[in-house]
Amino acid sequence: MPGWRDDQVNEAWSAFISSCGPLSTRDAWREVCNAASRMSAPTTDAARRFFERAFIPWQVRSTDGAEEGLITGYYEPMLRGSRKPTSRYRFPLYGVPDDLITIELSDVYPELKGMRLRGKLDGRRVVPYYERSQIENGQAPLRGKELLWVDDAVDLFFLHIQGSGRILLDSGEAIRVGYADQNGYPYRSIGRALVERGELAIEQASMQGIKAWARNHPAQVTQLLNSNSSYVFFRELPSNMSGPPGSLGVPLTPRRSIAVDARYTLLGAPVYIATTWPNTVRPLNRLMIAQDTGGAIRGAIRADFFWGYGEGAAAEAGRMKQKLRMWVLLPQGYTPSNPVSAE
Repeated sequence: MPGWRDDQVNEAWSAFISSCGPLSTRDAWREVCNAASRMSAPTTDAARRFFERAFIPWQVRSTDGAEEGLITGYYEPMLRGSRKPTSRYRFPLYGVPDDLITIELSDVYPELKGMRLRGKLDGRRVVPYYERSQIENGQAPLRGKELLWVDDAVDLFFLHIQGSGRILLDSGEAIRVGYADQNGYPYRSIGRALVERGELAIEQASMQGIKAWARNHPAQVTQLLNSNSSYVFFRELPSNMSGPPGSLGVPLTPRRSIAVDARYTLLGAPVYIATTWPNTVRPLNRLMIAQDTGGAIRGAIRADFFWGYGEGAAAEAGRMKQKLRMWVLLPQGYTPSNPVSAE
């Protein structure tokens, strides 16, 4: 794995230990997690020796044998908001609707593990839930489900993409919110939509480029946002968390947590990535922990790099769209039936 000897792998230690909570319920992981729990704040060399002794790296390949995929970035944004709607704070964050139904397909078809359908009842039939444009037009029964209101529709849209963030109230209080559920529609990139319409060049279709376009075309913003039918519902999180929780249920660690496609990569597993820093050819090779998923993260060699909180994190995340190679580290003696999958 390129750069393995140069990485400060102990920086991923606390993230790995937090993942061991869920992982240690699996027989193959119990021994390695117990051994890790007996080590307190190891040095870089000690952590490296532990991973080398305890794990075997399996390079991830796609079903067609390709070794390269894509890595993007995400972060924890800060929005301005209020507990009550005002002339300034007009755009609501909603909690989960009472009429949203989730069907776990694996309950009937075990081979569809991790796949689910979302919808609502129409008589005795389950039909698709309301899409973004219908929710924004007030067709969904969401009155009373408002958690907070914010002052910018585009910033709120990117909060939906990031999945978690903080809402700063005028009182100075910061409320942390996180993903609770989704309306069941696949994510569609509005950056790609702008490129397809000829509004932006492909190299301009970053978060920063999209926000600049929105400022210059306010009358077209609603139509653009509604081109992505996916809609996220939120929940308020405890203020004392060290970071936003990922899909694994543990707080994310800046620059050491990634989101993956859980159909291919086991949540909680150490993953070594070989890529480059955003918009550069400078190598970015490091040990990460798979602790999250995302609606746009689809495929075996696909990851989303969690940059953390603040303007610097936002800048890096918005620019990141790099080639990726990745290795999943699995316990010694554990051989997956297919190296693409870490199940």
